Amino acid sequence: MAINKDTGLTDKQEKFCQEYLIDLNGTQAAIRAGYSKKTANEIAAENLAKLSIQNYLNELRKPLIEKTGITQEWVLNRFKEISDRCVQAVPVMRYDPVNKMMVQAVEEDPNTGEMVGLWTFDSSGANKATEMIGKHLGFFEKDNKQKDTSFILPATPEQLKEIADKLKNEF
Repeated sequence: MAINKDTGLTDKQEKFCQEYLIDLNGTQAAIRAGYSKKTANEIAAENLAKLSIQNYLNELRKPLIEKTGITQEWVLNRFKEISDRCVQAVPVMRYDPVNKMMVQAVEEDPNTGEMVGLWTFDSSGANKATEMIGKHLGFFEKDNKQKDTSFILPATPEQLKEIADKLKNEF
């Protein structure tokens, strides 16, 4: 089994990577790349744990990222927009067949007897978007240990000096 000197991978591993990027399904990618159906799940897990395969996947993603302009920053901003928008109250709309148009749904306020408009918001969408932001930034770790990700945030020169001093003391 020959190893490509540029990627450090076998032909089958390279094929696995190309197939994996189609649907991000490791088991199916392994099968499509020619691995046994019986062991495809294990092979996929092993392959995805290999640094050389992760590096090759990142290289394969670069043209797509450049073509679409979708970067990590874009994804995080989009998740933030979704989260913010999902917690904004929006009117509940219904179709009025008499006027043939959408109108805000109303109900009687039990306290005042007045007719009031109904409003809703999508808490599940906000929760999911916020969760995805946290996962992307590495805020959730196994065993509920939080990872310090302050190094990826913009820092002032004073903050950088403080971090450098802290690292000097630790090592």
